[in-house]
Amino acid sequence: MDYSSATVIGGGIVGLAVAYRLSQRGVAVTVVEKETHWAAHQTGHNSGVIHAGPYYRPGSLKATMCTAGNRSMVAFAKEHGIRHDVCGKLIVATDNEQLPGLRTLYARGQANGTPCELISAEQAREIEPYVNAVAALQVHSTGIIDYTEVTEAYARLAAENGATLILGSAVRAIHTEANGVVVEHDTGRVTGDIMINCAGLQSDRVALLAGLEPEVRIVPFRGEYYELAESKRYLVNTLIYPVPDPDLPFLGVHFTKMIDGSVQAGPNAVFAFAREGYRWRDIKVRDVWDAVSYPGFLKMASHNLGNGAGEMVRSASRTLFAASLATLVPSVRRDDIVPSGSGVRAQAIRPDGSLADDFIIQYAPRQVHVLNAPSPAATASLEIAAAIIEQSRAA
Repeated sequence: MDYSSATVIGGGIVGLAVAYRLSQRGVAVTVVEKETHWAAHQTGHNSGVIHAGPYYRPGSLKATMCTAGNRSMVAFAKEHGIRHDVCGKLIVATDNEQLPGLRTLYARGQANGTPCELISAEQAREIEPYVNAVAALQVHSTGIIDYTEVTEAYARLAAENGATLILGSAVRAIHTEANGVVVEHDTGRVTGDIMINCAGLQSDRVALLAGLEPEVRIVPFRGEYYELAESKRYLVNTLIYPVPDPDLPFLGVHFTKMIDGSVQAGPNAVFAFAREGYRWRDIKVRDVWDAVSYPGFLKMASHNLGNGAGEMVRSASRTLFAASLATLVPSVRRDDIVPSGSGVRAQAIRPDGSLADDFIIQYAPRQVHVLNAPSPAATASLEIAAAIIEQSRAA
């Protein structure tokens, strides 16, 4: 359908990328965000990696959009003076049993057009002198950036193009009338030819509010981070990742050089007792009930009891957390890491208990719902926005 006005729900990086791209096309855009600042949740707690694409199944949305997004994000940062560094990263095999997994990542990287190469342990230590590796995949195009800065730039540019940006106003009702989709929020109501749901952790609830049955349920998982003490930052020059467990959507604890010079370490992955629960004591009964009453979550949990228990134990022990990090950099000890922030991942789970492994964008008349946009969504935000605009106009 052709449209001249749009309402975007959600002020994270995807929502504001959509608003920015629509405003460039002359569409009258209104963004409604319940928090009082942009990038309040997943975007603002992001580790700041410009991903390059060796993890994702060739042909998937993640693969194609990440590879393109790596280029468009770097170009956007250069154009708008946003701090970034294409420093590359190492994915390391710490024993011979991980070599097949490393070769699989290399093959995926080649299929996805990711600049990468397999290197020896000696070559890896030329880049990261303190790393433990029998071999590594060097990913040349990985970078680092502050995605809050990117999101704020999207918002500023959208506003300069005439977009209306509303902060601190939660959506309360959505319904369709003859002249479009009406979104009622705390401070008013707005009618647009189309409504685009980019609500992240609340995206399935917004879909239900709009009368759509979402194909997945959002279950929150908290990722808890440490960072290297300032005196130990010399142990990591760029980014060091493990070979991931192919059965899990998480990449495992890793080291990430940040744009401010610090080195983040983590995250683990534990069930969060609130969709916006950044601490163990953050508990919302509704959020817990929505998760545990969902058959898909119960099926998923029953198949991952060991992994889940291990993550919870590691969450409670700095010693165990440091030991996990030491598999990558053996010099790291308990006293070398200090608590840092945490983030909550909106994990989309299907009714059969399977974890959604690709972006999910569900369409309905006059509606678009971004129901699964975890990493690398920040990297691919401009590509996701372009795809939404193209598909919604073609529908």
